[in-house]
Amino acid sequence: MDSSAAQLITGREAGQSVNDRVARRKPRLGFLGVGWIGRRRMEAVANSGLVEVAAIADTSSEMAEAAAAVAPGAELKGSLEALLDAGVDGVVIATPSALHAEQSIVALERGVSVFCQKPLGRSAAETRRVVEAARRADRLLGVDLCYRHLAGAPKIRDLIRGGELGRVYAIDLVFHNAYGPDKDWFYDRRLSGGGCVMDLGIHLVDLALWALDFPRVENASSRLFAGGEPLGELNRVEDYAAALLTLSGGAVAQMACSWRLPAGCDAVISASFYGTLGGAAMRNVGGSFYDFIIERFHGTRCETLAGASDGETGDWSGRAIVEWARGVAAGGGFDPAAERLADVASALDAIYANRWR
Repeated sequence: MDSSAAQLITGREAGQSVNDRVARRKPRLGFLGVGWIGRRRMEAVANSGLVEVAAIADTSSEMAEAAAAVAPGAELKGSLEALLDAGVDGVVIATPSALHAEQSIVALERGVSVFCQKPLGRSAAETRRVVEAARRADRLLGVDLCYRHLAGAPKIRDLIRGGELGRVYAIDLVFHNAYGPDKDWFYDRRLSGGGCVMDLGIHLVDLALWALDFPRVENASSRLFAGGEPLGELNRVEDYAAALLTLSGGAVAQMACSWRLPAGCDAVISASFYGTLGGAAMRNVGGSFYDFIIERFHGTRCETLAGASDGETGDWSGRAIVEWARGVAAGGGFDPAAERLADVASALDAIYANRWR
């Protein structure tokens, strides 16, 4: 082999080595808002090994420093703009709801993928603006609708979509939380977009539409309460809601959700689907926010499909962000599934717009 050929091969090997290093580089993530939920998601994605926690920003220096202790290599920044200037590939947003849409759009327009706490927007219009920004930027957009990621939830979806429950005609959705949010902005409609429906009901509506492959919401009616009285003042938020959604295809979903309900335990959470050939449900166990059992119903007989003993306690709540991070690491661009986020937001809009006075 002559020297020029040897140099060519060496050059190719060097180029391949550089390309391999680039391909293996972990995405750098920035975290905007690292309160309890933001820090939990940061821990979940850091433990996955898929990414590098590169930068952290929070209006509370105490929160930022606590998060930095979990990711000691991360830089502390003072704003979203500073996070983006740090050269991150993705940003995780866990700030008050009123900020979600605009902050997501700013990041996407800088060419950065986004994972946002729910709700992505306080309305369907805000949500669509973010989805369109992700489409234009061809960046991956994720929202923390974590209940899809219970180990048994896809089993229910597959039973429904595979026709094993027959024609699903009734859905019962419940999320009662014995506690209320501890931040004042949750109780200001202009900042939160709504009360327990926006905070808890969004998970239930998303589960139902996702499991049924996103039928159209043809009609909605609701009754909203604050402190035991019908919701009146424009800027108050509901702490109890009952809603009825009629879906294309004829199915009816009834939903109840609340904050601070005296239900005798920490939480009551369930999503039940009834069809002409059987039923299926997910429900929490012993008032837990984390332990769930997934069941299939055959007349009066009940079959357990999955439960807390399957190793679901706690860890499933971080699966949504890990899935998003895996997509970012794979170089994924815009996912058309993000368009469904506007369908969920439209259903919430209908619940708020069609409440009984």
